[in-house]
Amino acid sequence: MKFSLAFEYRIIYNSDVNVDSLKYRRILLKLSGEVLKNVSTGECIDATHLRFMAERIKKVHDAGVEIGIVLGGGNIFRGLTGAAKGVNRVTGDSMGMLATIINALAMSAELESIGVPTRVMTAIDMPRLAEPFIQRRALRHLEKGRVCIFAGGTGNPYFSTDSAAALRASEIGADALLKATKVDGIYTADPKKDPTATRYDALKYETALEKRLKVMDSAAFALCMDNAIPIVVFDFFDGDALERVVKGEAVGTLVN
Repeated sequence: MKFSLAFEYRIIYNSDVNVDSLKYRRILLKLSGEVLKNVSTGECIDATHLRFMAERIKKVHDAGVEIGIVLGGGNIFRGLTGAAKGVNRVTGDSMGMLATIINALAMSAELESIGVPTRVMTAIDMPRLAEPFIQRRALRHLEKGRVCIFAGGTGNPYFSTDSAAALRASEIGADALLKATKVDGIYTADPKKDPTATRYDALKYETALEKRLKVMDSAAFALCMDNAIPIVVFDFFDGDALERVVKGEAVGTLVN
């Protein structure tokens, strides 16, 4: 079942995911902040989109997958966009990091409301809202079945949330980094602009870096390559894609 950003909330539980069928037992799920946004109304965090994502995450969590999440902040503020409008780059990136924390708190609240235990861990200290990121504490949360939502990027300007996702995936020893996007994989060009663009089923890290494919930044690709973490890029609005990915089925584009 396919969904667009302007979907009607419907989800069908017809998956046979179970712990014995899993290829990836611990994942880092990278979500664009833009998937939270309702493009029709302009609402930054749409309740229907948020519930849709939470229900999908709950399904694989209940199957026994240990889950870390990194959310972008583009639905609220993007540092590069701010820089183009005259905002100092360091200030803009700091604003973008705060946007990811807002999204993380929203996702945490939604997951908790449907019975999924969570912890929000930030790269920027704000103890009244979330825990600081400490690797051993994060590992303990995962082992206890809590979904860890890593917010605040890397805590530094000039690094994207893709880089933060690759960093956290390396730190928690993730079996794979799953990047959920609005397209069903990595293409030779932007499929929205180039009708001749073709999708890769699989890629080498080196090829992705050499071709400077835009789906993730080069720092994220390089970090995953150095730590031998496979990357799966898939369409999050494909109704059963996340479940199929954790079982190891050929979904989207695999970079390894």
